[in-house]
Amino acid sequence: MNIKPLGDRVVIKMVEAEETTKSGIILTASAKEKPQMAEIVAVGPGGMVDGKEVKMELKVGDKVITSKYAGTEIKFDDVEYTILKQSDVLAIVE
Repeated sequence: MNIKPLGDRVVIKMVEAEETTKSGIILTASAKEKPQMAEIVAVGPGGMVDGKEVKMELKVGDKVITSKYAGTEIKFDDVEYTILKQSDVLAIVE
């Protein structure tokens, strides 16, 4: 069983935040910021969404930067994912 998003939604898996700073200071869990870097693991078909044609510009495997608190977090097969709209993705990291 796998997750297949609908419409203009994508499923992402967050990339772990750094545990140490550039100067070598180890961060505790409470001091870490919520990560904004993620990898696309599934992409919806796009199509007509709210009466507008939506073309999907993202593909599986893209590394992206997302809005800080966007989407809905889910746990599936003991792995945490976030489902969000393509418009909540700010940039593709190349």
